[in-house]
Amino acid sequence: MAKATEDNSAPLEQFETLPRRILVVYLPLAVFVFVLLFPFYWMAITAVKPDNQLTDYDNYSPFWVVGPTLDHMRYLLFETSYPGWMLNTVIVSVASTVIALFASVLAAYAIERLRFKGARITGLLIFLAYLVPPSILFIPLAYIVFQVGIFDSRLALILTYPTFLIPFCTWLLMGYFRSIPYELEESALVDGASRWQILTKVVLPLAVPGLISAGIFAFTLSWNEFIYALTFISSSENKTVPVGVLTELVRGDIYEWGALMSGALLGSLPVVILYSFFVDYYVSSMTGAVKE
Repeated sequence: MAKATEDNSAPLEQFETLPRRILVVYLPLAVFVFVLLFPFYWMAITAVKPDNQLTDYDNYSPFWVVGPTLDHMRYLLFETSYPGWMLNTVIVSVASTVIALFASVLAAYAIERLRFKGARITGLLIFLAYLVPPSILFIPLAYIVFQVGIFDSRLALILTYPTFLIPFCTWLLMGYFRSIPYELEESALVDGASRWQILTKVVLPLAVPGLISAGIFAFTLSWNEFIYALTFISSSENKTVPVGVLTELVRGDIYEWGALMSGALLGSLPVVILYSFFVDYYVSSMTGAVKE
């Protein structure tokens, strides 16, 4: 027993000295944090820089701001259609996420729990459908959108976003449903519960972390989507934040960098807030599920 304990602690010896910890842990972690956070830092300082500091690198440092201003955000919120773009993005993202989660729950439960012939192949095909790039799908989808008559409306995005959200959410929920013990369903069947009752009263309450994780991913993908929103929306009042900021704040060769970075900064806040509120559920769904 003592020998086994000694063997298990051997791999941890490399972290006992300070130089080793700096080289193996702290330095890689610092590089990772810098690469991850520097774009957000650059975006934040650009959003509050006065116009004269954006290009005058001889007198001002590009990595710091002197005399920060809110003129760019004021211009963005009160002199552009940004509030409307934000509202459109929220409506489209929430509606698309709800539709995708509803369809994905039914599909994932049927594939993983009903055990019909060809279930594994169906699951694989759904995952492969997610790998098809949107740059290929938006052409036939554009034809359908025009034929149905929903072009240049939020409904066009709400109905097309689930085409890439449902495969991903289904694949994610399949793995989570697989970890829920089958004995729970068998006990419910013995007690006379229907499949719908089992899904709503047994499986879904246990799968809340997985549902939240899938919802976060679906909401994030919908919030950041660009190709479909650029193709299916033409009027300024119906645009989403990613498309509106890029198409309305870039005029020819004139880039309004302060307003652009302000729009990107404000547009990223809802996703950050969403992750911060549900991070515990997100981590639990990624690290494990229900245990017997």
